[in-house]
Amino acid sequence: MTIRPTDWTAAAQAAHETTIALRRAIHADPELGLDCHRTTAKLKAALAGLPLDIRDSQRTSGFIARLDGRKAPKGPARTVLLRGDMDALPIHEETGLDFASAVTDHMHACGHDTHSAMLAGAAKILCERRDEFAGTILFMFQPGEEGLAGARHMIEEGLLDGPTPDAAFAMHIFPNVPGGTIACRDGALLAATDKLAATIIGKGGHAAMPHDARDPIPVACEAVLALQNHIARRTTFTDPAILSITQINAGSTHNVIPDRVTIGGTLRTLSDERRSASRAAFERIVGGIAAAHDCTAEIDIEPGYPATINDPRAVALVKACAAQLFGADAYHDIPAPIMGGEDFAYVLHKVPGAMAILGVAPPEGDAATRAPIHNSKMLVDEAALARGVAMHCAFATRFLETGWD
Repeated sequence: MTIRPTDWTAAAQAAHETTIALRRAIHADPELGLDCHRTTAKLKAALAGLPLDIRDSQRTSGFIARLDGRKAPKGPARTVLLRGDMDALPIHEETGLDFASAVTDHMHACGHDTHSAMLAGAAKILCERRDEFAGTILFMFQPGEEGLAGARHMIEEGLLDGPTPDAAFAMHIFPNVPGGTIACRDGALLAATDKLAATIIGKGGHAAMPHDARDPIPVACEAVLALQNHIARRTTFTDPAILSITQINAGSTHNVIPDRVTIGGTLRTLSDERRSASRAAFERIVGGIAAAHDCTAEIDIEPGYPATINDPRAVALVKACAAQLFGADAYHDIPAPIMGGEDFAYVLHKVPGAMAILGVAPPEGDAATRAPIHNSKMLVDEAALARGVAMHCAFATRFLETGWD
């Protein structure tokens, strides 16, 4: 292959202003959920005129752009997928940026504007160099990451079939990691995310005569404490779980015992075994405590994203690309999983690959104290985005040339 690692850094820097302009246009006009049609239009405009075959999602505003290299393969042609998400969050932006959100209570507070802009930048560069590599690159532009499983919808539509990728790669920016840092880890990177809810039903009555009622409020309190005890005493640190009850709702006035209490929260796990056991424990504990107090419980567990599991071969490729592009000091191993969730997990359940972290903390001050993702004051060091563009190019072409070798 004639492509050198320095080619990608130089090309990403040359396209940097275009990448930033696209990122800012998307940032100022955020959209939520599966229908991000204005964002899709901006991305397709940025890709217009390129030798890409576009396949649109029917369930979402997402699309796959296919690029076929022109170089003759030495062996079986490979296919690699690169992914960028595009949806925002229902947050009121408080950054004060010149290009801050112009849409009320919508904000790109998770960096999806940067993800899609970096991917579009990489697509343009790779199109310009398609004579120099063999195989196929699929660029996956996906909405609905924030809780609506956009990736799963696109997979179920068959958009990752024909050809099915042999490897997949994505980057996620972190605004409290030093700018330009590339980080990754083998195995579980992010957790499975399940939504928990239960309604404890007793018998309402006068607050001055609790003996004539079956008060569900102390029952709910007991259940919450028992759930925390279960996590503390029945789960091992080698296969952890986080169970957080974040809502307790009951009653309408100070002198009435309500008939029912609802509780809600989230369960985060890293293995299918722990996930199944923790779901069963939630149902058993809440139901059992309710029954012990002559109440009943209605349980609702809404499955969320599976755990995001990185293939060790893909992580090794990420590390090698980062070292070649930016030097060995640019790469860092992530010591422990992050208990947030990501719907790129659906892609990684179908295709071996990895999600890497790109640090984008502004250079001033301590990166760790910067506003994190999902925060109304989150800021991005845009200078770091060129590294994300270069990493997409390097991962794709390196895999197409050598596979996992």
